[in-house]
Amino acid sequence: MAITTVLGDITRQEVDVVVNAANSSLLGGGGVDGAIHAAAGPRLLAACRELRRSALPDGLPVGHAVATPAFDLPARWVVHTVGPNRHRGERDPALLASCFTASLDVSDGLGATSIALPAVGAGVYGWDAAQVAEVAVGAARSWLDAHPATTVTSLRFVLFSPPLLAAFDDALARG
Repeated sequence: MAITTVLGDITRQEVDVVVNAANSSLLGGGGVDGAIHAAAGPRLLAACRELRRSALPDGLPVGHAVATPAFDLPARWVVHTVGPNRHRGERDPALLASCFTASLDVSDGLGATSIALPAVGAGVYGWDAAQVAEVAVGAARSWLDAHPATTVTSLRFVLFSPPLLAAFDDALARG
């Protein structure tokens, strides 16, 4: 199983699953969430509205994950997860770790082999890049160790800035 990093645009990743750093409304936002909604097209918003109408009337809770089709993205699915917002006092690293493990659980349940993940929490939610990297890499490694029969064979952290890439590369090197 390979865990890799790349500097790039998560909306251009040719993988089974693209993980979205969503907000609890699932109805789009800024950053990674806005980019994924824009690239996936209007059917993604319609699918998210249907999830809100049917299964998630109160929105997606922090640390949980849910899947939709990826529509116009070069992926099969989007797995949406909601990171903890440090600005609102959500400072428990276990909640942040849950974003990554819940996304891997959902992806594995879909039978995905390749996953592209962003640095959930490192944008407008105010988490330090190094802490996000440490939590994300640790959560991914622990999850993989606990799931030897997973369908997942490629896990790629797609980072949007050189400082984030450096933080994730450092976390992987400490492994």
